[in-house]
Amino acid sequence: MALAKLGCVVLDCPDPRALAGFYADVLGGTVKDEGEWVDLKLPDGQTLAFQAAPGYVPPQWPAPDHSQQFHLDLDVPDLDAAEKEVLALGAKPLDAEDRSRSFRVYADPAGHPFCLCAG
Repeated sequence: MALAKLGCVVLDCPDPRALAGFYADVLGGTVKDEGEWVDLKLPDGQTLAFQAAPGYVPPQWPAPDHSQQFHLDLDVPDLDAAEKEVLALGAKPLDAEDRSRSFRVYADPAGHPFCLCAG
C-alpha cells in the first residue's frame, strides 16, 4: 500500500508565468496563475507547477560538480518535428547532435534540462 500519491512536480524558476507558458505550448494544458506559484494542469490530469525562486541559478548539464538535480523526459512521436517546435519556443540544445539515439537533451528557458524521447 502506498503511503502517498504524487501531487505534482514543482520547478523553481525566475518567472513562473513564462515557464508555465513554455510548457503549456509543449505539453498542452491550462495555466492557473497564483502569482508566485503557477500550476499547469495537463490534459491527462497531472499537474506541473512553477514557483518563483529569488536568486535562482539554473542547473548545469552535464557537470559532475554541479548536479542537474532532475530532468523531465517528454515522449514525442517525431524527434525532428518536436525539436523544431521546442527550439522555436525558446529551448536550447544541450546534447542533441547524436541523431542515432532515441533521445535529445535541451534546456527550457529557465535552464532546466529535459529530454525529447522517441515514443
